[in-house]
Amino acid sequence: MLRVLTLATLFPDATRPNFGVFVERQTRGLAAHPDVDLRVVAPVGLPPWPLSRHARFAGLAGVPRQERWKGLDVRRPRFLTLPGTGGRFHARALTRALIPLLTALRRDFAFDVIDAEFFFPDGPAAIALGRHFGVPVSIKARGADIHHWGRAPATARQVIAAGQAAGGMLAVSQAMRADMMALGMSGERIRLHHTGVDLDRFAPGDRSGAKAALGVVGPLIVSLGALIRRKRHDVVIDALAALPNATLIIAGEGPERAALQAQAEARGVAGRVTLLGSVPHADLPALLAAADAMALASDSEGLANAWVEALGCGTPIVIADAGGACEVVSDPAYGRIVARTPEAFATGIRAVLAQAADPIAVRRGAARYTWPANTAALYAHLAGLVSAHG
Repeated sequence: MLRVLTLATLFPDATRPNFGVFVERQTRGLAAHPDVDLRVVAPVGLPPWPLSRHARFAGLAGVPRQERWKGLDVRRPRFLTLPGTGGRFHARALTRALIPLLTALRRDFAFDVIDAEFFFPDGPAAIALGRHFGVPVSIKARGADIHHWGRAPATARQVIAAGQAAGGMLAVSQAMRADMMALGMSGERIRLHHTGVDLDRFAPGDRSGAKAALGVVGPLIVSLGALIRRKRHDVVIDALAALPNATLIIAGEGPERAALQAQAEARGVAGRVTLLGSVPHADLPALLAAADAMALASDSEGLANAWVEALGCGTPIVIADAGGACEVVSDPAYGRIVARTPEAFATGIRAVLAQAADPIAVRRGAARYTWPANTAALYAHLAGLVSAHG
């Protein structure tokens, strides 16, 4: 029996049900493996009092410290985050918070391996914990953990050192693996580990009926992602000005909401742009299946789950060349990779709409990304680290 401790600061809770939902799904798959016994530690970072009383953190303070979450045994210890430090002390604070918790946990659950699901602060903390408890460590790279934390002055050295010390690493795309190697991490210890998509849920439907139910006439473009600068929803909103019959629905929430709304009004497209806010993951298949195209102009990605979920619904994608874009859009039926400009996105969306690819042909682009394959690869990777550790 392989005893796995999954460490994930990127993990859902009652106040953030969509936060790291793909990490949750991967972990549930591994926990269901017949040869795995698994516990989850999902730390919650909070600033010192009185900042912790701010509305942004009030809900997190009330999250249970231990609970059953969708069949998983989850512990949610708190660790201190210091504003204005660029994250410099996050990993150290996380390590200090976890040593007593894991010492107690090991009395009943002598975990064989630590599976860190994000490179920062999870990765450096996992390396320190692995040394303390004498177990191997795996760290997974997903996107911003490498592209931001791996280059930020306050944290880059910690991220790189963690990668160099890890028993093994996982990358969501070949492009991510190349980015990790460029930072000085050993390519020999980085295994490609694709995300999965539930093809029973993310499936083509009655597109015309679904659009009518949404009150949409004409082409529907959907974009998924937090309303943050890195997702570049502004590019797609500007592109809409050159697509006079199209409607854009953006599913996500974040600090850029007011700016994006103002931009839509300034471009004269506010009547054709809907900012839905946060949408439960369970409701995304219906939205994606209604769309004629999914567009996302992100500055950086690893391999976005939204890309694969759209393809599963038979909806072609128009995306910028970020992360594993070329690995996903490997056939014209799956969509277009375009420059990160409004003009290029408008052109790419027009091409996809004119092509009118068969949804079944589009869906083939998602067939490579399944949760059973994800589970099998993760189990083999972690079991191999334990075997090599001896």
